[in-house]
Amino acid sequence: MSIMTKRIIILAVIIIVAAVLGRLAVRAFLNFLLGGTLFGGNFL
Repeated sequence: MSIMTKRIIILAVIIIVAAVLGRLAVRAFLNFLLGGTLFGGNFL
């Protein structure tokens, strides 16, 4: 496997992880704004 294909694979993995974490961060932020909880439980 050449260096270029390894770079592309690593970049793809990083992009996927960043997308998942970004969506989770947005959901958490909106939940704090709306006063809800992230995973449907009631902590109060």
